Formats: sequence, C-alpha cells, structure tokens
Amino acid sequence: MTPAAPAADAFDPALPWRRARSVALRPEPFGALVYHFGNRKLSFLKSKTLVSVVETLADHPSADATLVACGVPEVQRPAYVKALADLARSQMIEVRA
Repeated sequence: MTPAAPAADAFDPALPWRRARSVALRPEPFGALVYHFGNRKLSFLKSKTLVSVVETLADHPSADATLVACGVPEVQRPAYVKALADLARSQMIEVRA
C-alpha cells in the first residue's frame, strides 16, 4: 500500500504565509479574537505569542521562520504548527503569492 498524498490544502510551514486580508485581530487579555469578514468565522488565539506569530507571518519567508523570529521554543513548535494549520483550514491565514 502506498502512502496517501498530502491534501492540496495541507498546511506547509515551509511556505510564506500571511493573515488573510479579510481577517481582523482584536487584542484580548488572553491573546486575541480573530474574525473573518468573508466567511464570518470567529476564532480565539489563546496566547500572546501566537498573536505575534500571526501578526508577523508576512514579515518572514516562511511560517517556520516566523516561529523562530517570535522566539517559540523548538519543543513547542509542533503545537504552534497545529494552531497555524487550524487557522489555514478556517481561512484565517493564507499562502502569500
């Protein structure tokens, strides 16, 4: 049996990402509320570090580079990649062209 190919919309942290243009962040004591004006989805960012990652994605060549620049410890990076993948699935972040 051959392994399944990754889904076309699978999150790749090696790619350049950005916050979607129709998404707004509202700072909160716990992190931030994220609202997508196009699909009306609401998400919560539950850490200020994750907020910083999302806000600075467009400033770095990849999501991986953003995690490094934001000081995310290597042992915590899988959790942050999962959070970014969830945000990508809900169209809160998108690949930069």
